[in-house]
Amino acid sequence: MKQEKILVIGAFGQLGTELVPALRTLYGEANVIASDVREPSSMNAIQGPFVSFDVLDKKSLETIVRRHHIAQIYLLAAMLSATGEQFPTKAWDLNMQSLINVLEVAKDQHLNRVFWPSSIAVFGKSSPKKDCPQDGPFDPTTVYGISKIAGEHWCNYYYEKYGVDVRSIRYPGLISYTAMPGGGTTDYAVDIFHQALAKNEYTCFLRHDSALPMMYMPDAVRATLELMEAPAYLIKNRHSYNIAGVSFTPAELAEAIRTYLPDFTISYRPDSRQSIADSWPDSIDDTAAFRDWGWEARYGISAMTREMLQHLAARYPSTGERSELLHPAVFA
Repeated sequence: MKQEKILVIGAFGQLGTELVPALRTLYGEANVIASDVREPSSMNAIQGPFVSFDVLDKKSLETIVRRHHIAQIYLLAAMLSATGEQFPTKAWDLNMQSLINVLEVAKDQHLNRVFWPSSIAVFGKSSPKKDCPQDGPFDPTTVYGISKIAGEHWCNYYYEKYGVDVRSIRYPGLISYTAMPGGGTTDYAVDIFHQALAKNEYTCFLRHDSALPMMYMPDAVRATLELMEAPAYLIKNRHSYNIAGVSFTPAELAEAIRTYLPDFTISYRPDSRQSIADSWPDSIDDTAAFRDWGWEARYGISAMTREMLQHLAARYPSTGERSELLHPAVFA
């Protein structure tokens, strides 16, 4: 078991809730310190070492790094796309200053590695819709996307100028049964499962034909760990790597859910998030990640839907015919 000390900032977010346990399996519970600006609650409890602090407070970050002999930082704190459009200056301040603080501390304290997530939000209307390439063009239409493309350049700058071993992935929409939706444009693909089980219906805030790149959380966690565990000489890109999972529309996801809930219905009421979705690619080319460090997705829409419903069914006790449809035997 590896012995380096790791700090995960933003541990109560969608990715952090599943990445922290995976890191603790690799490094041991005592060696992975979860942190968030919030205190743990029954909704986001993470077992093991935890510190509460604001990553925008650089002095607190420095103190924690020195006190706990941190060697790696995973910076997951961010304001996502839809929420960021409501509070653009706050989103910029959080997304940018948190990264600068971490990069500065990594430089000054000679940390071994830093992980920072980027997003498909760096792409925009001029980007190819199909198999969007690694190298753009980039013309983000949200403050979230603007902060991510700027952050990619900061990561590359600190690597080139100071030798900070910072690594990054452009995540597509992430789908998880562990965390609730967190303010992203792709979050319908999480909420739809909860509403399907609770009400057998869902009103989607995107059009039926809005194809977007998505990824099931086990693939996202594995991609993150594989990138961070790869030898430094394999990492050719110090901006951020495209990774692809599976692309689908709300209508296609609803049809996959009907495999298990035949009476499930979906309606569509597009809102302001539709324009954000329209600016993003339908699918992603991740050839560079495959070539450099061997990335390859494992989950398609069918396997993901099966597992999501299987894990979430126990949270939504049902009656009558639906209780039979959700019986564990259905997933055997």
